[in-house]
Amino acid sequence: MKNYLTQDISLKSWLLTKDHKRIALLYLISITFFFAIGGFAALCMRLELLTPGPDLLKAANYNKMFTLHGISMVFFFLIPSIPTVFGNFLIPIMIGARDLAFPRLNLASWYIYTLGALFALTAAILGGVDTGWTFYTPYSSTYSNTHVVLMATGIFVAGFSSIFTGLNFLVTIHKMRAPGMTWFRLPLFVWAHYATSIIMVLGTPVIAITLVLVGLERLFGVGIFDPRLGGDPLLFQHLFWFYSHPAVYIMILPGMGVISEIIPCFSRNRIFGYEFVAYSSIAIAILGFFVWGHHMFITGQSVYAGLVFSLLSFLVAIPSAIKAFTWTATLYKGRIYLRTPMIYALGFIGLFTIGGLTGLILASLATDIHFHDTYFVIAHFHYIMVGATMMAYLGALHFWWPKITGKLYPEFWGRISAVIVFLGFNMTFFPQFILGYLGMPRRYHVYPPEFQVLNIFSTAGATILGVGYLMPFVYLIWSLKYGPDAGNNPWGATGLEWKTVSPPITENFTQIPTVTEEAYDYHQEPMPDLPEEAM
Repeated sequence: MKNYLTQDISLKSWLLTKDHKRIALLYLISITFFFAIGGFAALCMRLELLTPGPDLLKAANYNKMFTLHGISMVFFFLIPSIPTVFGNFLIPIMIGARDLAFPRLNLASWYIYTLGALFALTAAILGGVDTGWTFYTPYSSTYSNTHVVLMATGIFVAGFSSIFTGLNFLVTIHKMRAPGMTWFRLPLFVWAHYATSIIMVLGTPVIAITLVLVGLERLFGVGIFDPRLGGDPLLFQHLFWFYSHPAVYIMILPGMGVISEIIPCFSRNRIFGYEFVAYSSIAIAILGFFVWGHHMFITGQSVYAGLVFSLLSFLVAIPSAIKAFTWTATLYKGRIYLRTPMIYALGFIGLFTIGGLTGLILASLATDIHFHDTYFVIAHFHYIMVGATMMAYLGALHFWWPKITGKLYPEFWGRISAVIVFLGFNMTFFPQFILGYLGMPRRYHVYPPEFQVLNIFSTAGATILGVGYLMPFVYLIWSLKYGPDAGNNPWGATGLEWKTVSPPITENFTQIPTVTEEAYDYHQEPMPDLPEEAM
């Protein structure tokens, strides 16, 4: 029986496919392209910041470059990355279904994402946008002479892809679980995507409407955000952050789901506190909608509102901490195997912990006033969004690569790349905590000479990080032709996705399975040995 990769290899069959697995690979190609664009923009910024003066980029071009970096990474890579690739590929198989609930809508979601991406790319090619990825008004709605409307249109269109994907996941998880797959037998990866889908469906329309209002003010002079027209610029910030803080959890919650799959497998333990981890995902999704005001402590909002938002920001850290403690408890007395996915998972815990603890500093009114709009915020943001999310993304890629392709990658190079990514990331962004503490503002292409040494460290770290990100691209492509066959379950993992063939057949299963075991039914049995040629 042919698998999903060889069923029909014509280009038309791929572009018109309704197979969730093929659509996941289409997303993988698309978001990798935007990761490359965002990475190139980051490289240009770090090269400019090697010296205190404006050597490589002028002020206007630097503004356009960090805007391109932010928009590419946030809206076209980080938000869709794990849900559209791994959620698409795995959720139906994990719950014992043959596909998502709405296969045609799933394909339409990819085309909508691609259309939005084309709008954004066109805006970048025609000269770019200089507002920053946050599009703060009234600059974006009145004063900027760049292609704000075209870029906002791209994000607006891509938002519908996010909404449709979330809707598809919610219906699929509710209605298409295999017999015996009760809610508390679901993999925690599925729970994480369920919570993420709630945010995608409820939150994305808010940013879409907000960008429409920016366009209306810019094109027709309708007074919404510009004070000269009777508008309120703080209204934009409330609307923008009402979506964009929950969007943080769209990026990180699926990553948490990935780590909840990898840790039990490579410690050969049932995950500690399964129910707590599941409920904490839902708690994060709900509480995430109530903390947007901590981005606005210095805007002049009521001090009482600031106190409430500060308290809620501390509160939302509790379910995140629950996950970190349960992962640690799962490792306790476990039979640890430091294979590539596990190294990425442990790296995730380290980077997420640093990002989370520094987030508490920014959630406090007194310290946020000092650190606001400094490189401390940049460092904190990247530890969560880029450091932790990318560790989870790469961990997922290495964990499920044998299932996706049927091939094993060279384990030695996988471990080396994971360590390089971890070290390179810390070398890039930890100095920025110190820069922020010393008062270096973000979004400037020049800075006082006393900050140069730390910026040199940061740029050197970014170079190492780039090498670490490039290595998997090389050896994973290599493995497609030269990698040894993986077999159906090279990790000895539980879960329905490991009970079908690798790569899966188009229908996922020859017959719908019946689930009789609890999730993560590990008993510390040894992990299967990898073939010698994969080591």
